[in-house]
This record gives sequence, C-alpha cells and structure tokens, in this order.
Amino acid sequence: MNTSTHQIPRRAAPPAASFLDKFFAVVVGGAGIAVVFMFLFSIALTMLFAGRILPGVSIAGVDLGGLPREQAAAQLRERISYPETGLVAMEYQNQLWTFTPAELGLTVDYNATIEEAYAYGRTGWPWRQLSERLGVMQAGRSLPPVMILDERVTRQTLGMIASEINQEMREASLRLEGVNVIAEPGQIGRMVDVEATIAALREPMLNLINTSQLLIVNEYHPVILDASAQAQTATSMLSQPLVLRASGNPNETAGPWEIQPDTLAGMLVIERISTENGDTYLVKLDENTLFNTLYPLTPNLSKNPENARFIFNDDTRQLEVIQPGVIGRELMVEESIQQINAKLAEGQHTIDLVFDYINPEVTDDATAADLGITELVSAETTYFYGSDSGRIQNIQTASAQFHGILIAPGETFSMVENIGDISLDSGYAEAWIIYGDRTIKGVGGGVCQVSTTLFRTVFFGGFPVVERWPHSYRVYYYELAASGAVNESMAGLDATVYAPVVDFKFTNDTDHWLLMETYVNVDARSLTWKFYSTDDGREVSWDTTGLTDVKKPPFPVYEEKSDLKKGVVKQVDWAVEGATVTVTRTVTRDGQTIHNDVFKTTYTPWAAVCQYGPGTEDYPPEGDDRDRFSCDVKGN
Repeated sequence: MNTSTHQIPRRAAPPAASFLDKFFAVVVGGAGIAVVFMFLFSIALTMLFAGRILPGVSIAGVDLGGLPREQAAAQLRERISYPETGLVAMEYQNQLWTFTPAELGLTVDYNATIEEAYAYGRTGWPWRQLSERLGVMQAGRSLPPVMILDERVTRQTLGMIASEINQEMREASLRLEGVNVIAEPGQIGRMVDVEATIAALREPMLNLINTSQLLIVNEYHPVILDASAQAQTATSMLSQPLVLRASGNPNETAGPWEIQPDTLAGMLVIERISTENGDTYLVKLDENTLFNTLYPLTPNLSKNPENARFIFNDDTRQLEVIQPGVIGRELMVEESIQQINAKLAEGQHTIDLVFDYINPEVTDDATAADLGITELVSAETTYFYGSDSGRIQNIQTASAQFHGILIAPGETFSMVENIGDISLDSGYAEAWIIYGDRTIKGVGGGVCQVSTTLFRTVFFGGFPVVERWPHSYRVYYYELAASGAVNESMAGLDATVYAPVVDFKFTNDTDHWLLMETYVNVDARSLTWKFYSTDDGREVSWDTTGLTDVKKPPFPVYEEKSDLKKGVVKQVDWAVEGATVTVTRTVTRDGQTIHNDVFKTTYTPWAAVCQYGPGTEDYPPEGDDRDRFSCDVKGN
C-alpha cells in the first residue's frame, strides 16, 4: 500500500521593519494632526481676538485680556496711579523729605505699555507666537508697565535738598591779635551724592514700590576740627610774665630774667604738625628767638669746675680746705629751649634753665695721700722794699689768686688763665707799670712781683718752664735781698705777665699733684711762694754770667707840660743801664739730666723822662749839661 504526505505550506512572517514603520506612521500622523490643530487654534485665536489683547495678559496686575487698545489704555490709566499717588521718602540726620514719584520725574508710558501688551503672542517666529499663546491661555502673563524716569527732574529735586545739606569743609584756625588768642572751630564738609541716590531710588520706583531711603551724603573731615585746647594753652602762656632762672638756688647770683606777655606774644608761633593721631596745632615760643635770647647769657652763666683749694698743715701733714670746690656748669641752650616750651605748655611760668654740671677733679674730701702731697718741695721769697701802697695792694690781690691751687700731674699751668680780671673792680689799684717804652701809672702795677716769685719757685724747684718773658729793662725790686741791698746775681731771674698775650707757664712733670701756697708779709715787704708735693729726688744746679755788655742809659726825654708852672721840673720815669745776662740751669735725678735750660735776657737801656713848665730856665738842657740818670742839670 503506498502512503503520501502533504505539507500545508506556512505563510512567511512580515519583516520587523514593516511593523516599526506602521508604528511611527501612526505616531507622526498623530503629532501632525496635533500641530495642525494647534496652528488652527492659533489662527482661530487671532481671528477671534483681532484688535484685542489676548486673554490672560495683564499689566502690573491689571487684567487687560480681550480688551481693545483704547479700552485697555483707559483702564490702565484708571488703575495705575503710582506716579501721582505713590510715596518716596528721603531721610538725613532726623530730616525727612517726601515726594510723589511724579515729582521725582517718574511717568507711565501708557501707549507703549498697551502696545507691549497687545504685541504679546503676536510677534516673533510662529512657534514663538504659538508658545506664548499656549502659555498665556494656560497660566496668564503679567507684564510690567513701561516706566520713564526723567533724571533731570530727579537731579533738580535732589539739588534742592542738597542746598540744605551741602556745606564746605573748613579747617580749625588759631591766630593772635595782640595778646588775645582767637580760635575758630573747623567744619565737616558735606555733599549729597546725587548720582548714588538716584541709583538707589531707581529700582523701587520703576517697580512701583513706595520707598524710604537714607540720602547718600559724602562727608569730608578737616584735618584739624577743633583747636580749642591749643587756644587754651596759648592763652595760658600769655596770661602772665615768663620768668627764667639759672637755678632754684636762693644763692644764685645770675638772673632771673622776666619776659612780659606782650613780648611773649611776639615770640609765640603756631605750627601745624603731624602726629600718630593726625595733624594738630602746636603752640610754642619761637626757637630761634629763644636761642637769640639765651645764647648771649652763656658766657656769664657757664662756670668752669674748680678744684677745692687747700693748704698743707706742716704739723699734721694733712690737707685743710680753704675754699670748697666749685661744680662747673655749661648752659645747654637747645635743651633749655625745649624745657621752656614744655613747662610753659604745662602752665608753668617760672622755669629753670638746663645746665650740664661737671664735678671738679679734686673735691673737698681729697686727702694728702690721695694726691701724693707729702712735703715742701720748693719755696722762694722776693722783696718789694720801697713799694707804695698801691703796689703792695696789687701784690696781695694777685698772689691770693694762686693760694691753695692744685696742679695735676702732667698739667701745664698758665698764670694768665688763673689770675682773673685785673681791674679796679676786682681789687687792684693803680701803680707803676711798664707800658711800651714808658713807665706809667696803671692798674695792676706789682703783678710782676708775683710772676717773678713764681718763676723762681719753678726755676729752683726744677720744673720745666714752658713760657717766660723778661722785663724790658732791669727792675731793682726783683734783685733785692732780704737786707734791702741789690743782689745782681738775681738779674735775669724775673718774669713779666700782661694778659692775654704775655704769660708765664710751667709744667708739673711729676707723678704727683702739686699744691701752691702764697704768703705776703707786708711788714717785711716780702712774698713767699711754696710748692708742696712729693720729692722725687731731682736736684738743681745753675749759673749766671752776671751783667755783661752794660750800656749807659740814653739822655733823658724832656717834655714841656702846660699844666706845670714855670721853673717846675718833674721826673716821671727813671733811667736804667742796659745789660745782657745769661742764666743756665741743669736739673738732674739720680745723676741723669732731665732738664737743661738757658735763659738769656737783654735789658734795654732806659731813659729818664723829665717834664717841665713852660719858660723854665735851662730847659730843655743840651750837651754835657744833661745828666743821664736824673732831671737835674749838672752843677745844680
């Protein structure tokens, strides 16, 4: 039996792409229908609201949807009255100014606002119009009004306010009118910042918001606002005289110096200065004027320190104070100026000057052991027989200046620097002195007796002589022995001084202090000079040539004097022979020479001076009738 099989053929499945195509065709077809619908809707809306604002459009909360332009504009004018009814307040330092926005230049541009409302959903690309129309239909759209702020009006209004607020900055001033102090306070400058204030007002006004604003005001502070304190200081300075004192010591002999207020006013200066806290005024006395006031006082107010003066007690071998030491001082002008201004500013009117004080090298408590003064090392005596009272007074006055003086080791001593002022006011009298080529009466005659005595004490003590000047002619006072006779071996051992150019100086070349003592015995007509120190073993040997090359004096000088009567002859100067003398000195210690000196003196022959009255017989004498030593005519 035969069997056959028949397969029923199967239908092939459509490709996958065909399904997707159909799907997208449906979707696209649906979207297309929607787009077509929306465009149709938009066209219908345009046609339906032709000439009217689209529904849902409002201005500042005023619904204008569906209204034609004219009606919308009318409603907007009725509903938006902010420029005329709004409130803008401005405040500054408790002052308040209020305005309507319109008074500040704010207006609503109604036409432009309506045009913007009408144009909403009608301008731009179609899809933009469609988007705006769908949006406004769904949620509505509120647009801001078109506002115009005329800033010219704003500036004008703010300018009126600024005229009440603005003020110029002014520095405080200080000046003098005589002794009156005039102070004017400073003033803070103010200026309304108009532009910044407009910027602050612009946003709230354009958004129809009532606002209260602080005015923006820039302040300009003067560097010096108040000078009242300085004015008070100046007034105090001029309230009474300024008294300057050398010191508060009641024993002070210099000063005080008083400056009256009217003079102080002329010295007062007002300076502007910078400090850590800013600028201010400084009231003080002019430093240059004070300098010119104080500097001339310096010589009289300054003192050199002076060592205490002593005598050596030969019994106790100790020092005894005969004159306390003097603390030196020097006027410090610049420091005094600073102190005067500082104290015066504090209200003080009696002010001490400033000094630099210098202690003496040897004070009152020094001992003989401290100074190395243990014994008498040199002493010399000269005689002044025949001296008148004026010359004796001058010897006493001059020698007292050196009594008790100390000379430091290595110090060079100057007689001129220590003798002080030679004048009638300082205790000197008139006596005979050598002046040029004449012997005349002058203040201080006899001082050379003192310098000669010192020279010999130095000479025989073995101390080095630094400066020594002999007399122009021989003076017999300096050659007198204790007996009163002339000792010619002393010729050439005199010394003269004539301040300030002719001096006698010597050096203490020992390791110890040297103490000088001077003693005048008026009855014995003697001056003794002593040196106390420590003997270092030096020995002195000396020699003299005696008077050589002796020359007779010239003939007298005759002078007719109208104040002398006829026949009266007066000798006013005395003749002396000229001569040369050389003195040598050798100072040794332990056989070694430490000084070798030669003192050569040439004495000039000196003429007598004769004065006579007019008509005196045989005057002036001539030829051999003249005597070389006196005014007498030979044979008379």
